[in-house]
Amino acid sequence: MGYYYLSCSTSIAAILFFGFTIFWLFPQSAFCMTRHYTFNIVQHNVTRLCTTKSIVSVNGRFPGPRLVAREGDRVIVKVVNRVSNNISIHWHGIRQLTSGWADGPAYVTQCPIQTNQSYTYNFTITGQRGTLFWHAHISWLRATVYGPIIILPRHNESYPFKKPYKQIPILFGEWWNVDPEAVINQALQTGGGPNVSDAYTINGLPGPLYNCSSKDTFKLKVKPGKTYMLRLINAALNDEMFFSIANHTLTIVEADTIYTKPFDTDVMFITPGQTTNVLLKTKPYYPNANFLMAAQPYFSGLGTFDNSTVAGILEYESPLHGSPTNKNKIKLFKPTLPNMTSTSFVSNFTKKIRSLASIRFPANVPQSVDKRFLFTVGLGSSPCPKNMTCQGPNGTKFAASVNNISFALPTTALLQSHYFGQSNGIYTTDFPTSPLNPFNYTGTPPNNTLVTNATKLVVLSFNSSVEVVLQDTSTLGAENHPLHLHGYNFFVVGEGFGNFDPNNDPANFNLKDPIERNTVGVPAGGWVAFRFFADNPGVWFMHCHFDVHTSWGLRMAWVVLDGPLPSQKLPPPPSDLPKC
Repeated sequence: MGYYYLSCSTSIAAILFFGFTIFWLFPQSAFCMTRHYTFNIVQHNVTRLCTTKSIVSVNGRFPGPRLVAREGDRVIVKVVNRVSNNISIHWHGIRQLTSGWADGPAYVTQCPIQTNQSYTYNFTITGQRGTLFWHAHISWLRATVYGPIIILPRHNESYPFKKPYKQIPILFGEWWNVDPEAVINQALQTGGGPNVSDAYTINGLPGPLYNCSSKDTFKLKVKPGKTYMLRLINAALNDEMFFSIANHTLTIVEADTIYTKPFDTDVMFITPGQTTNVLLKTKPYYPNANFLMAAQPYFSGLGTFDNSTVAGILEYESPLHGSPTNKNKIKLFKPTLPNMTSTSFVSNFTKKIRSLASIRFPANVPQSVDKRFLFTVGLGSSPCPKNMTCQGPNGTKFAASVNNISFALPTTALLQSHYFGQSNGIYTTDFPTSPLNPFNYTGTPPNNTLVTNATKLVVLSFNSSVEVVLQDTSTLGAENHPLHLHGYNFFVVGEGFGNFDPNNDPANFNLKDPIERNTVGVPAGGWVAFRFFADNPGVWFMHCHFDVHTSWGLRMAWVVLDGPLPSQKLPPPPSDLPKC
């Protein structure tokens, strides 16, 4: 899988003594490793809900293989495309410091990998430990092309909590009985909303609450009196999720690779694109019972959604290491989940997540700001083409936007265009820093819902401190939008309902221990504020992690310029970078 190399450990001193080479390791040092993976993109048949279909996957596995590394490791993944679809892979949440060519979003940092072509992603994991995930980043292929990224601490470094007995990835997904590519293609053609999924999944399995799916149930087998770490990943396409295990409490210890102040909860909330590590302490005795672990959506918008529930089963190992003699006597407990539209629960939950902000794991929040941005995020419409009937609002097509600009992906990669100074005709750098036509964003929606289609970017100087306020709008319905920023973590310094007040709201910002994330939910009918240092040169995508909204244009990109030092500049593209 990989081999050891020493170049990444600067504090290793080789001491020659009596003809022997002794490696003296100072406390912070650790051997780093280069880990090699091969991802073959293939098609294979999978049966769920008594329906068999051909899916796109990595190495014929659904969900895909685990990518395991330690902080400081170099990761090299050769992706070989053996299907008819174009493909690209995004390493969601990886900082990609000066390795923007490996970030993965199609037409942003690379052209997609075409059929029978390959591309090798090469990046180093810097200053991160915890759980992330990888997924396809073109159209809706990530419905089946995804898997966990597990980043362990460096050798000889510990967690800021007791080491768990075992660690288990829990991936939430979404399943369609038909090809998801057909679903989004039809929606984009007709202008209407796409057909909702047929089921949610835990580790690819829908569970016993769905038709003919009892055999396809994820079972977590545990021992009494142990602490397990569940690595929760929301890989669903279009749905935020509540999650709970009956009669058990979860302790949140990490979010998006940032250690948190531990806090207990009976119910988890997690948006698409977010990851959370939780500790599960099992009961000290064999309970003679099984416990459902269930997840169902939080829905804050208008229209239809998949209101079903996915469940797995938490099973205790029996004291005799065998199956109990009478399975009928084993009780099955079910958890209580919030109302599917409970915005108040979501708001209260997200405000509890704080960075650990210790001496060892500090929260280096920008205390002053060089650049401020106010971005409205929400839905809108585009005119229906002539001689067509459209199924969007009032006969138009659904669209989505940031500051009323629905981002049009180019036909070549933005990062290449930027690096070679060839932006002319591909993109402009006049993305508005605030709404061009201010209105009462969360009040009565405007009559004109039309958006502007354009490829506009924002340019940031290297290492500038940035504050972004994302403001939801009520246009075609207020909604919680999970916004993901590539290439960065950011500090979530504030959130609230209604319209952001630039005169009064900043006084309540948390600049001491805010959580650091790569994906944050913009509250339905509200706003969220975050800060970051623009310390990573390149072109970085920012978009709603509801794929339907990304497809409709709720996306934009930042250009971060090079810094003065060689280590602060984007290197040239790799020789095998795909061509469009």
